[in-house]
Amino acid sequence: MSVLIVGSLAYDSVSSPAGSVEAALGGSATYGGLSCQFHLQRLGLAPATLVGVVGTDFADEDRAVLANSGMDLSGLEVAEGATFRWEGSYHGAMAEAETLATHLNVFEHFQPQVPEHAKQPTVLFCANLHPAIQRNVMEQVDTARLAMLDSMNLWITIARDELMDVMRMADLVIINDGEVRMLANDENVVTAMHALAEETNTTTLVVKRGEHGVLALHDGEFLALPAFPTANLVDPTGCGDTFAGTLAACLAASDGPLGMDELRDALMMANVSASFTLESFGTQALSSLTSSAFDTRMDAYSRMLGR
Repeated sequence: MSVLIVGSLAYDSVSSPAGSVEAALGGSATYGGLSCQFHLQRLGLAPATLVGVVGTDFADEDRAVLANSGMDLSGLEVAEGATFRWEGSYHGAMAEAETLATHLNVFEHFQPQVPEHAKQPTVLFCANLHPAIQRNVMEQVDTARLAMLDSMNLWITIARDELMDVMRMADLVIINDGEVRMLANDENVVTAMHALAEETNTTTLVVKRGEHGVLALHDGEFLALPAFPTANLVDPTGCGDTFAGTLAACLAASDGPLGMDELRDALMMANVSASFTLESFGTQALSSLTSSAFDTRMDAYSRMLGR
């Protein structure tokens, strides 16, 4: 049982009503990888393999954060130049970030090369990347159970056809509620999900709804779960990637067709994991997360849902 994660590693500069941080370790593969590895270890499964690229400015202490998690970093490339950098700010309810600057740097020409030993993962998670790169990754691997992908509104705007094509290659698609409305050209999220699932023949469509939780459509049936209520809202950056990484780990624990009960349990754990990420800037809360703290919050969430 194994997980392959492909995505970005970055330095994020973020401001929110809670404060600000400069050049904090971030990126979709970072958040997704750390959360995935945390749960893989809890489940006693093989380490996740991370594939990504950083520049020569990538700090030793940040590489140590990744290595100390237990992840396999054999797919982490170091290229001449600077690491991807993003600057953003949050306001009000902090539902969505305002992007202030994006510097792709070495990430601009990233062409993922999956290590030979990682080409038959139980679960593949293609984090937020250009759809053409996601396709390239999917064509490199023979996924044993399911292929997951995440996306964003930029690709809907500039590469919609490519995004739709790669969605047809995936078993599970994760997007947010605004993105499913854009893709289906329908403001009703329920009918938009039905339309998108039908058009892409996607078995499982997971729609993130921020503070309103998650809505999933699996084999024609809906599943809705609330977010874990968190008062200490510091920085939502990486919450979606944390959510997806947890989901990948949970779904790597079994084989065969994905069932609704298994999906529900995995989504519950993903919601709880994401609730930790938003309580600190960068990966601080996620990288210091303990099993005891997770279990306590998971128990509270289960009671909240009457389980």
